[in-house]
Amino acid sequence: MVWCPDWPVVAAAAQAGLDPGPPVAVVSANRVVACSATARADGVRRGMRRREAQSRCPELTVFDDDPVRDARLFEPVAAAVEELAVGVEVIRPGLVAVPARGPAGYFRGVEQAAERLVDQVAVRTGVECQVGVADGMFVAILAAHRGVVVPPGGNAEFLAPLSVRELHRPGEGVDRGELVDLLRRLGLRSLGAFAQLSPHDVASRFGADALLAHRLAGGLEERPAVRRTPPADLSVSQVLDPPIDRIDAAAFVARGLAERLTAGLAAHGLGCTRLGITASTATGEELHRVWRCAEPLTTPGIADRVRWQLDGWLRQRSRPTGPVSVLRLEPDELVAGQFLQHSLWRGGQAEDERAGRALVHVQGLLGPRAVLVPVLGGGRGPADRVRLVPWGDELTPPAGADAPWPGRLPAPSPSTVLSGPAGLSVPARVLDAEGAEVRISDRFVLSGGPARVVVAGGRPRAVRGWAGPWPAEEHWWEGGARQRARLQVLLDADDSEVDGETALLLVRENDNWTVEGVYD
Repeated sequence: MVWCPDWPVVAAAAQAGLDPGPPVAVVSANRVVACSATARADGVRRGMRRREAQSRCPELTVFDDDPVRDARLFEPVAAAVEELAVGVEVIRPGLVAVPARGPAGYFRGVEQAAERLVDQVAVRTGVECQVGVADGMFVAILAAHRGVVVPPGGNAEFLAPLSVRELHRPGEGVDRGELVDLLRRLGLRSLGAFAQLSPHDVASRFGADALLAHRLAGGLEERPAVRRTPPADLSVSQVLDPPIDRIDAAAFVARGLAERLTAGLAAHGLGCTRLGITASTATGEELHRVWRCAEPLTTPGIADRVRWQLDGWLRQRSRPTGPVSVLRLEPDELVAGQFLQHSLWRGGQAEDERAGRALVHVQGLLGPRAVLVPVLGGGRGPADRVRLVPWGDELTPPAGADAPWPGRLPAPSPSTVLSGPAGLSVPARVLDAEGAEVRISDRFVLSGGPARVVVAGGRPRAVRGWAGPWPAEEHWWEGGARQRARLQVLLDADDSEVDGETALLLVRENDNWTVEGVYD
């Protein structure tokens, strides 16, 4: 991987004719998406609001985010790398992948090849870059951030001490912020600690995307290496008559070609993760570039990359000798649909509309409340935060999530909620070391430390750990108030269980304990 640090900042400063040395930041939606090293030294960070960044660094120069600008100015860098290595792939503006075996053999070692690539980019474009070498794209990106060479078979050892925050890659369109935050709260702060979990446990507790992240943390790729040779009819091309040399016209053509390519792939149950873009000019010149993406390319994603690439070709100094007369898109790497199974709402606008029409049809047959949508809002307990509303109604949360909720149950939430309007009531008893029932005072203080728990009249289970209590809401009526409090307990394994320990969420109300939730 050849990585140009802070590329959006470098591109914005270059277009404005500024020296990238002073504090510079690039913002999108009023938040910082990239900043220079001098800005970081003054406390500016990615994700920070624009006003806060300017308050920390008053001399900060701010530019708007412009992916077209970034891609156009990165084309000379990719061309410089291509002079020394064949088959480069642009991951995103600022990051390009290079097959290591060829340059390493030609320059007699990966270290020597990395030095030559750094010198080549600096001489040709004046841009500083770093090179990382590893088995696999994800590990190579992290190695490039550190400018190191990971030996063959050393992925797991290299990743083990790194933070789980490395799984969150918004610059590449991979948003795992919530997963990373949850893992850190669970005590899994390094990639090595996350990789030690069982894949079965990760899939059942966190979901499919977390399973892909778990593979990355262990030094594997997100998907097994399954390359398929594209059928000949999947490549799409268009003859441009008259030839074009304007970006707006190229963008219009790119959208049509992207839709045709996506439709052809969908008909075969395939997705494209490596796209070849070829442009032929009226003078017989041919330009070719390959773009790689971690996730399957959608129609907007394909159209954007084609537009960025054409913009880079048509506006660079060594621009083509004539206008573009033929444009061709080739899916160089395909993955089967079994690796691309998205959720119901990730199929694009057309699929969203089809799903919406189907749900409305179900409501017409069975009634408005036949299709309910959960709306997450504020509250202290897991059942209090969810409200079910009919499909098509306004998705108004039951209570403000941003409001203060004293005693709110900390994450993660129980995987199974038993109490509530539609839940079951499972009685329980919480006993201290002397066998007396644990009570909670008006100031939410336990009468004793929980030592054993009896659920639904079963055998007593020893308590390995507990947390709380957390005060819940109080219900008032004519005779006074009804106080509720929650307690989390971790119970020893029972002889009849094969899954080991059990974590429960208990609630005390009217001097009685009940099981409100179960953690899987």
